[in-house]
Amino acid sequence: MDLRTLTTRRLDLVFDRTRQINRLRAQLLEIFPALERTLELTNQGPVLLLRGYQTPAAIRRAGTKRIETWLKNRNVRGAAALAKAVVEAAHSQHTALPGEKLAAAMVARLAKGVLALDEEIAELDTLIEARFREHPHAEVIASLPGMGARLGAEFLAATGGDTDAFGSADRLAGFAGLAPQPRDSGRLSGNLRRPRRYHRGLLRTMYLSAMVSLRCCPVSKAYYDRKRQEGKGHKQALLALARRRVNVLWAMLRDGERYHVSPPLTTAA
Repeated sequence: MDLRTLTTRRLDLVFDRTRQINRLRAQLLEIFPALERTLELTNQGPVLLLRGYQTPAAIRRAGTKRIETWLKNRNVRGAAALAKAVVEAAHSQHTALPGEKLAAAMVARLAKGVLALDEEIAELDTLIEARFREHPHAEVIASLPGMGARLGAEFLAATGGDTDAFGSADRLAGFAGLAPQPRDSGRLSGNLRRPRRYHRGLLRTMYLSAMVSLRCCPVSKAYYDRKRQEGKGHKQALLALARRRVNVLWAMLRDGERYHVSPPLTTAA
């Protein structure tokens, strides 16, 4: 299945990007600790800056205005604030540490690698969305708040696109690790435990989509808040919401209906 191949590759690239950023952070820390503390390297703008500037002396020579212009020419958001922050960091460190020249070259190389991974991930996102939109259930799945094309594609990749094969919403929830059992490993809450065998990718998809839905769906937020009031922690409340959303999505796919007024998510659990 194309979506399984594409989403698996994307996840591999995301993991590679995380490892590359960790190496970049460690290398930068060796020569420019103040800048490492200043930059949020999960964002593309700071990584792009490191492709051009790596040492305190180089940043001081360039100055705020030149760095701001350099960033704006590369379409970096918040260029002025970023330029100001890095120049302030450069003025806090006037000592050149041993091996700075070689380490700076490695920082630039690692930053270039992160940006290359970003480009490949973006290309895959385009392919994934295009393939997802071709699926007959795409419109229904994407209408569930918090799902969208990428998580919808991961749902289809995990389930094979055929929820009828599971027989019921409960079996689908069990496959996702969201139907706790009393005598198994991996505690969920109280005496309930997650089954030994479940699809971690599908659990991740439903958990992330539930998290996103808190920002865009008042019904999901109300259900989550109710679970918190019942004494559940953040993670447990999100898992409860994800479980209910499996029921909702199952019913939507069964009936071929998009998410609209009075969804079954409002029912008690």
